[in-house]
Amino acid sequence: QVQLVESGGGSVQAGGFLRLSCVASGNSANRVRMGWFRQVPGKEREGVAAININSGSTYYADSVKGRFTISQDSAKNTVYLQMNSLKPEDTAVYYCAAGKALIGLTLVERYYPYWGQGTQVTVSS
Repeated sequence: QVQLVESGGGSVQAGGFLRLSCVASGNSANRVRMGWFRQVPGKEREGVAAININSGSTYYADSVKGRFTISQDSAKNTVYLQMNSLKPEDTAVYYCAAGKALIGLTLVERYYPYWGQGTQVTVSS
C-alpha cells in the first residue's frame, strides 16, 4: 500500500505562485511514478505533471508547461509542484497520485492506483 498526503493549497491572485507538497509512504515499488492531477467540479480529472522518482525524468501537460515544475526530495519522500504565473483557470482540487514504474511517463489516471485526499487551489482574477 501507499499513502499520500498533500498540502500547500490555498488562495492566490492571478500571477501569483503556490507550492504543493505530497508526502509519500508505503511500498516504494508502488510509487516510482508520481503525478499531480487536478479536478474542477463537473469536469474530468486532468493530469498536470509527472515524475519518475528513480530517473528524475518529468512530463507536463501542455496547459502548464513553462509555469509549473514538478520536483522531488528523496530524503523526505516528498514530491513538489511549484506553480508560478497562476491563472484563474488553474483553480481546482489538486491530487497527488502514485504508481509503479512503466516505460515512459504518463498522465493517464488508470496507471495511478494510489491517490491523496486533494488540496484546493483557488486563483482569483
